[in-house]
Amino acid sequence: MERFQRLDAVAVPIARPNVDTDQITPARFLHKPRSDDHGNYLFHDVRRRPDGTPDPGFVMNRPEYAGAQVIVAERNFACGSSRENAVWALYDHGFRAAIAPSFGDIFAANGLKNGLLPVRLPEDVVAGLIAALEAEPGARVQVDLEAQTVTLPDGSVHPFEIDPFSRHCLLNGVDELDYTGTLAPQIDAFMNRYGRENR
Repeated sequence: MERFQRLDAVAVPIARPNVDTDQITPARFLHKPRSDDHGNYLFHDVRRRPDGTPDPGFVMNRPEYAGAQVIVAERNFACGSSRENAVWALYDHGFRAAIAPSFGDIFAANGLKNGLLPVRLPEDVVAGLIAALEAEPGARVQVDLEAQTVTLPDGSVHPFEIDPFSRHCLLNGVDELDYTGTLAPQIDAFMNRYGRENR
């Protein structure tokens, strides 16, 4: 997993509540293997016209938001079914952080396990940020995981919470399996001791 420490990037606003995982990755793409570029499926049915060409009316297709690595959404972002593909789609498209007042619980957990940082900020702060990003397309947001702060385009700084284990894994670029591997000496010592004591 890629390390996440500090991010200074263009942010794109998704000014709708209750965006569900089927909108993020339509169900017909769920059979695709992880080795596929799932970024191609991100918001597929609203990002593209029926003929497959980009819809210029969809916010992510505006050139000012090209290369955005932060997505800012209204409440209950990525609710609905528990498809990990929604996280893969955002990550493969280049997003490293999502900011919203609230997330679907399973999406938030999947994000942390796949290198996508979900950041919960108060609803009024997020509403102001969305308005600022719409007024100034291409504005940047700074997400500092070490300090657990988000710096908005106006310079205001807002703290966020994250559980210590997830923070450690993201900062060090390790997933749960990698983390378990770092404990191999302790596991081996325990197994050896257990074997001796239970002969």
